[in-house]
Amino acid sequence: MNPKPTRRDALDNRERILTVAREAIAVSSGASLTAIAKQAGVGIGTLYRHFPTREALILELYRHDIQHLIDRAPVLLAEHPPLVALRRWFDEVAHYGRLKYGVAEVIHAATDGGADDEYFAPFVAAIDVLLKAGTADGSLKSGIDPEDVLLQLSVLWRIDPARGGEARAGRILDLIVDGLRATP
Repeated sequence: MNPKPTRRDALDNRERILTVAREAIAVSSGASLTAIAKQAGVGIGTLYRHFPTREALILELYRHDIQHLIDRAPVLLAEHPPLVALRRWFDEVAHYGRLKYGVAEVIHAATDGGADDEYFAPFVAAIDVLLKAGTADGSLKSGIDPEDVLLQLSVLWRIDPARGGEARAGRILDLIVDGLRATP
């Protein structure tokens, strides 16, 4: 028996909830679900039908945003030289880090500290694609472990966006990219 397809309006509601929640949580990790529902133009019952708990909403945002980052790596490589693509991808990761700052403990707990995270290997593979392209064109050092780069990037989730976070993230990314360059 085939499950009943989801109605278009239900899909639209879900996307609006996610869009509003992403912005609300980026501003304040304690954003109320009632306020998110109201701003999305849905009732609280609709929000709970899609996301039965706050954690479910946060994890769906995480899944959506991580998949977006994974998908962006080859797109950026198609549009830019490898070093530029890498830096632009890092900038997108930093933007995502501002969302993760306030809710990192929820994601960490749900993924068993990353051990059960289905997105870990694809995320590392996205980094590897960018690194290999940079190595192939001579702009990046060879033999860089993409997991080492991920560990460097993990500092982004700890930068408080309310305390000059964007500027600090930019400076840290400059340091990471400088360390990856084939020639300083």
